[in-house]
Amino acid sequence: MSRPPPDPAAVRALIEAALADPATTWTFGAYGAAIAFARAPGEAAEPLCGRFGLVTARGALAFGDLAGLHPVAYETALGGEAWSHAVELCIDGQACGSGAPDQVTQIGPDAGAVRPRDRAAILFDLGLGLRAARLCLRSHDPGACAILRAACGRSLCDDEARLAALLALPCDRVVLAGRHRAEAAAGSGAPGARLQILPKLLRLRRSHAATAPIPPGLMPIAMIQPPHPLAGTAAFDRARHAAFQGLLAAWGDPDLVALKRRILAGEDAPPPTTRAGRAVARIAQAQARALQRSASATGGDSPTRPARSKMASAMLPDERKAALASGPKSREETPIEGSRAATPTPPC
Repeated sequence: MSRPPPDPAAVRALIEAALADPATTWTFGAYGAAIAFARAPGEAAEPLCGRFGLVTARGALAFGDLAGLHPVAYETALGGEAWSHAVELCIDGQACGSGAPDQVTQIGPDAGAVRPRDRAAILFDLGLGLRAARLCLRSHDPGACAILRAACGRSLCDDEARLAALLALPCDRVVLAGRHRAEAAAGSGAPGARLQILPKLLRLRRSHAATAPIPPGLMPIAMIQPPHPLAGTAAFDRARHAAFQGLLAAWGDPDLVALKRRILAGEDAPPPTTRAGRAVARIAQAQARALQRSASATGGDSPTRPARSKMASAMLPDERKAALASGPKSREETPIEGSRAATPTPPC
């Protein structure tokens, strides 16, 4: 089902604000194979030359035409008092081609590279056959290019050893999603930009985690993760919480947003019957308690009292376990990724 595209100016404002916040992290690619992009404290970042995006010494994000890009904000219940939040950038699934290579393929010089010096480097598609994005390696190194050429025509989907060997080459990682791209310099690691490939998730051939309420017909290509109110702070950060609630109001599922407001208002109604609705009930309860604890610790007034309606009591242990198991990263699997010392390169 197609959805009317949002105002590109509003989408641009959302992405600009996320790019400007060094505490915001990004995931760019497909479910199970993506570049994770984060900035270290104090790490220099520059806008792109003549393009919309951001570049650091270790990676880059570059966006093309924003028309047809659909932001979807949501929160995920993780069990107990924990939750996560994100804004997915989605495209119409019907616009995704089905002809992505299913074997290693040489594309040629990377004319769209962020840095001019990389536009002569050779780009190779790893052939993972994903609809949302193409996972690629790029190199100037003749030896690395020779090894990649020798792998052309081979499928890596069931050959994790060969995939790991190719990822150990001195190559930049590049993710192409339509008009948009992310790059990670060779050797980049946490907390910079790095490629993570999780074969266990790839084999599921899903477009997103089962716990993400992505509307039918949309396919995520990137995830914005604003700083969490409970991450890296000694106490609940109300400003971070309020900031994401604003994003949720603007870009979230209207029915789920309205449900959460009713729960927080303490309205008495039957418990939600959907998985997403029950998750909203648990998240609302957890956030209300966090706000109340924060108010008690600071001597202020809590803006929200914990809801005690029938809706807010719907907490199913099996679904909490499912949320933990089906998030963006499997807890049972180590990502396949090579590691080398990073060689910073200046922006254009």
